[in-house]
Formats: sequence, structure tokens, C-alpha cells
Amino acid sequence: MASPPAVPPLPPHDPRTPALSVVDMHTGGEPLRIVLAGCPEVVGPTLLAKQRYMRQHLDHVRRRLMFEPRGHRDMYGAVLVPSELPDAHLGVLFLHNEGYSSMCGHAVLALGRFALDFGLVPAPPAGAREALVNIHCPCGLVAAFVECEGGRSGGPVRFHSVPAFALATDFLVDVPGHGKVVVDIAYGGAFYAFVSAEKLGLDVCSTKTRDLMDAASAVTEAVKAQFKINHPDSEDLAFLYGTILTDGKDAYSEEPTTNICVFADEQVDRSPTGSGVTARIALQYHKGLLELNQTRAFKSSATGSVFTGKAVRVSGTLSFSFEVKCGDFKAVIVEVSGQAHYTDSAPPDQLHPGRHSLCPPMALQVSLPYLETSPLSSETHKKPATSLPGGEE
Repeated sequence: MASPPAVPPLPPHDPRTPALSVVDMHTGGEPLRIVLAGCPEVVGPTLLAKQRYMRQHLDHVRRRLMFEPRGHRDMYGAVLVPSELPDAHLGVLFLHNEGYSSMCGHAVLALGRFALDFGLVPAPPAGAREALVNIHCPCGLVAAFVECEGGRSGGPVRFHSVPAFALATDFLVDVPGHGKVVVDIAYGGAFYAFVSAEKLGLDVCSTKTRDLMDAASAVTEAVKAQFKINHPDSEDLAFLYGTILTDGKDAYSEEPTTNICVFADEQVDRSPTGSGVTARIALQYHKGLLELNQTRAFKSSATGSVFTGKAVRVSGTLSFSFEVKCGDFKAVIVEVSGQAHYTDSAPPDQLHPGRHSLCPPMALQVSLPYLETSPLSSETHKKPATSLPGGEE
């Protein structure tokens, strides 16, 4: 991984206080806080070992970045670390309100832009309209393709996933308050349970966000208790990340299909969920509802933002026919596309760490190369779920 760029000088602060410098972005309305500098060294011979080390020894950094007053319960973060893979330009650890994730599609889309704009990858050749950024995620190597002009990012980003597959289909779970419910479980770098909101007596497009959160969380807990998740490659990847409630429109259509993802500790994804799109494409392909290279649009019920996805046949950047497998599972490589934006800035502070945290003070600085506007505004999308008192919108 290339050296990070020079960090702008900090405003006045206690020089004895370690400072974290971060860049804030969002993809489809879902935030991403990228640690630019100041994180203590994350030790480990592999990326998964580094994730275990950070969980055991540096979790106070996650809490400071994610929780109030510097973050909020739906904040998402990324710590850049060296990768042991020779083809990787950078490694990344994903942070959220509960802990750490194996994959995050909205973060990969943002990190593609960030890596190009901050010089973490070789500059593309003159006249190139797309730059390759190989990002080592805990689930494996993910290739991001960044639209660019003059060596800077600007347009949408797409990525090619790790092998994605359906783990279980039409699995019957007993969900408290809802009875017997049929769910699917699929992997797109992380495992999700999928269920049509209609089966829970809800509408993913019109039901109050709080009610969707409660139902999705109930499904997640039921699946965790009644189904053993295994991953062929690593036990570090063998966990249910969350539940995605859908509009039930799984058959191919040119119209977007809508979903909402509730993951970690009832965290609501404002975007259509990149790794969730990956898993849902794998599931639709497995069921014969989608053909290879057939593009579908996925819409977030929280913000109305859209990602596109399709199952592709790839090896690096070359497309040709071959069988993709993950262990004994027949799998697909999925391409997901979306638009990331740089967002806001703020001076550092020396307030006490976020909730549930007993750790040394640390200043936080937000820096960014330039500000952008995005099509999302408070007038055009739902308020964040956690700001809905009593579940009202």
C-alpha cells in the first residue's frame, strides 16, 4: 500500500493528545469514515489476523470514530492497513456500531475513489477513463474500477466481488411475533438472511422504519439461533451479518427492486447495500431468476438511492466462461455499481470517547480533498432511522 498523503496541520489542540485524521464520504447516503492517519499500528501477518488484533487491542479507536459525539449509531468506518496479498493496492478493516465486518460494498465504492484521489494506487495512463484499485477486504480481494478523467475520480465506481453463493433457500424459521417464516441465506462477502417484508405483514416501501428494523432484527436473531452458518474458507467469515427485507420482486425486471438492510446492532443501511446486492444477485442466479450479465437495479427504501448489479464471468479484467466455486458451492462473481461522494468537514476535538468507552483522549480531524453535492437531500429521502422518535417519519 502506498504511503498516505500528508495530513493538513491540526488546529490548536493539546500536543499530548494523539490525533486521528479522517476523510468522510457517503455512497448512496450510507456514510463512510476513512482513517487517513493517526491510528496505532494494527499488528498481524494476515488481514484477518489484523482484524482480530484490532478487535482485541484497539477497539477504543472504533468506538471513538463510530459513536457520539463524533459519529452516531449508524456510522460506518474503514481503517487502511497493509495487505499480505501481492496484487492488493491496500487492505481495509471495516468498522460499525457493533464491531467489524468481512465485507462492505458501499465502502469499496467509496474507497475506490479515495485511493485514486489520494495517490494510493499508480496514476492511470494519460487518457484513461477508468482506474483499477485492488482492495483486500477481510473476505478476500475485491477489484474496484473507478471512472476517472485527468487522473481524478468523478463518476460511478463498480467492483467485482469475491465468489458469492446461496447457502440455504426456503429455510423455515420460527420468528417470535411472526410465526413460521421462509427465508433464504446467501453470501456476498458477508452472510445475509433475505425475506420478503410481505411475509412479515409489512411493506418495505411504506412501513415505518422502526417497524422494519424490529422485524429484521427478529429474523436475524431467529436465524442465528436455528441455523448454523459455515464458510468453506474461514471461520472468521462464518457469521450472519444481518437481514435484508425485500419487496419480493426477485424475478428479473427492468424496474428497480427495493430492499432495506438491518445489520450489526440494528444499524440501518441508507444505501441498497453493496454486499447485500452481491448476495441477492447470487441468490437470484441460483434460483434461475437471473441470467449471467443481466443487470438489475436495487433501490434503498431508506433513501431511494440505487445500485446496479449483475452476475459476471471474470478472471481479473478478462471475461470468459469458467466455473466459479467457493468450497463445494457453485458461486458467481458479481459486479456492483454505485456513486460515492465526499461529504463534510469538522475541526478536531478532545471530548470524552463515545459511549461504552474507557480509553485515552484522542483528537479527531476531518479532512477532505474537495466538497461535493449529491442527489440525496433531506427533501427527497426519509430521515435516518435513528432520528425517528417513536418510529415516526
